[in-house]
Amino acid sequence: MRARSEPACRTCGRSLQGVQVSASRRSGTTDELGPDEPGRDGADGSDLLAALLDGMDAALCAFDADGVVTHWNREAERILGWSAEEAVGKRGLAGWAVRSADAEEVQERLLSAMHAPGRQVHEFALLTKDGGRVLVRTQSAAVRGPDGKPAGVYCAFSEVHAQIDLERSIALSEALFEDAGWGVVLVDVDLRPAVVNAHAARALGTGRTSVLGRPLGELLSQGVEELESALQHVLAQGAPPAPAEVWVSVRTPEGERRRCWRSGFLRLASPLAEEPVPLGVGWLFQDVTEAKQNEQEASLLRFRAQQLHRASRAAAECEDPAEAATVHLDFALAGFADHGLIDRVAGGALSDPEAEGPVRLVRVAATPSGAPGPSRLAGRSGLPVRYPEGHPALQCVERIGALRASAGAAPPERARAWALARQWPPDAVHALCAVLRSRGRTLGVVTFLRGAGRSAFERSDAMYAEDVAVRIAAALDLVDLTGPPDHL
Repeated sequence: MRARSEPACRTCGRSLQGVQVSASRRSGTTDELGPDEPGRDGADGSDLLAALLDGMDAALCAFDADGVVTHWNREAERILGWSAEEAVGKRGLAGWAVRSADAEEVQERLLSAMHAPGRQVHEFALLTKDGGRVLVRTQSAAVRGPDGKPAGVYCAFSEVHAQIDLERSIALSEALFEDAGWGVVLVDVDLRPAVVNAHAARALGTGRTSVLGRPLGELLSQGVEELESALQHVLAQGAPPAPAEVWVSVRTPEGERRRCWRSGFLRLASPLAEEPVPLGVGWLFQDVTEAKQNEQEASLLRFRAQQLHRASRAAAECEDPAEAATVHLDFALAGFADHGLIDRVAGGALSDPEAEGPVRLVRVAATPSGAPGPSRLAGRSGLPVRYPEGHPALQCVERIGALRASAGAAPPERARAWALARQWPPDAVHALCAVLRSRGRTLGVVTFLRGAGRSAFERSDAMYAEDVAVRIAAALDLVDLTGPPDHL
């Protein structure tokens, strides 16, 4: 029963078991039997022991060998209402703390502890001073004299519902740290993990013991500042009203993993202090990465579908088909890329690029390379772009499919040289080329470029680029059917 069930001195760690006691009918507190000793510094050992017993969280009473109540502390008075002056000196509990019909059984069970090893645990009903009944759980053990023979019994007791609440709290704590399907971490005031359950240890990519006491920065490569800020806020202000979603990158032996954790926080305070003393933060989290990614993908698909719809309606109002092609390009760039280029096959559309020999591309339209702005149509010179052999745009025409290219994690100077060598703006780091096809012929290539602040193009991006390319190709094909305008 821990503190409430085992009366022990919190200062010196001594149990009452093995201490011979006698009644103090004047004060109802405890003194230690033995040779009379003069007081030391104005206080003897009995005063210290009496103060310790009265400060206990558990109710305590004691009986001598004849069953006379010798001790009764303040917690016993709080639970039953009988003061120490009223309780000490009574023989047994019959008629005042126990019903007469139950007194013999209760007395027998309590005093049997004098002749039994260790402690005995019992549950029975006691009477309060106002006539009510309260169910208590007791732990009793023998008090032995100097000769080692039983001299009495001490009994620590607490209300059963309080004990059950305590056991439930302990059981809940153990379940959270063993069987919970979400991560549970107790973080101390220095923002270091103090206790970690198995689920959290797996999420952090380490063992339950190896994570203890380590700074969060050693476990997470990204998201540490946001998480530590949340923990500091909870320590200072208390728990937030709702869970928070935190994106982090976890360091694992296999590399970094990007995860989203839906986190709840609780400030932990000591129940033993008069004023709440922060012990740390209880951090509970659940991995919602897959759900968040699905949500983001669905939102992105909705946005791109809306952009395609808006672009189609805006292009339908353009008298010039070439201008309609730039409208599709401009709408596609929103949230997708930083630059866009449209190149046409020199000499007209190709039915079979492999049979036509080397392919040359002429610039039709491009976004400004310096400052953001709408795409601009190129002039009528018709000079081919100086694309080197093996350029992604040329490969795109040859393969009749989308193609991705990237400078990767190259240093800025090497990335700049990589972009310039391909006739792209110097800040381009990632590229995606999509072939322009209409009526079974290859008309050219549309190229989307991203800077270093964006991630590389993915397969889903290539599918979107192909949707945009279909619309641009239809507009350019219409230019061939209606005749080239002056600027082409």
